Amino acid sequence: MAKIFGVDQTHGTTNKVVGTYGYMSPEYAMHGKFSVKSDVYSFGVMVLEIISGERNSSFYESGTAEDLPSHAWKHWRDGTPLEVLDPILKDSCSRNEVIRCIQMSLLCLQEDPASRPSMATLALMLNSCSVTLPVPEKPAFFPRSRTGQQNLEFGKLIAVSVNEVSITDIEPR
Repeated sequence: MAKIFGVDQTHGTTNKVVGTYGYMSPEYAMHGKFSVKSDVYSFGVMVLEIISGERNSSFYESGTAEDLPSHAWKHWRDGTPLEVLDPILKDSCSRNEVIRCIQMSLLCLQEDPASRPSMATLALMLNSCSVTLPVPEKPAFFPRSRTGQQNLEFGKLIAVSVNEVSITDIEPR
């Protein structure tokens, strides 16, 4: 996205979606609106990937959850956030720090961009355990097909090839 936006541009609207599905904020994927909070959303997904040792995209094929954020949310809501943690890391990290990182990542994934913390606030949260974190709400989710083989272009569902061959649907604007 950096290639299509100006250096000092902090928000705006695009006429095409670029980026990787699963890391794009909902407002960008659905409406082409971006802001500094779009990066916060992507950061939240990346933190969950680091904690879980799973790629967000691996959940689409697994059938266990629609995506990594929904998997993390279900465990957060059920009071079992440590179930998200990569088993390899269980004995080598602080339980409280992991729970705090999961909570921060869920705050980054809020549907309303105004509800997401700024990157400066996240840096403060990461560096100080004395900062009280707000309680996250249910993260934004994207609609998926029964097979999970779908993509979004400004809110329209577009088929994705099963054998990963590109399919281009040309439609005038």
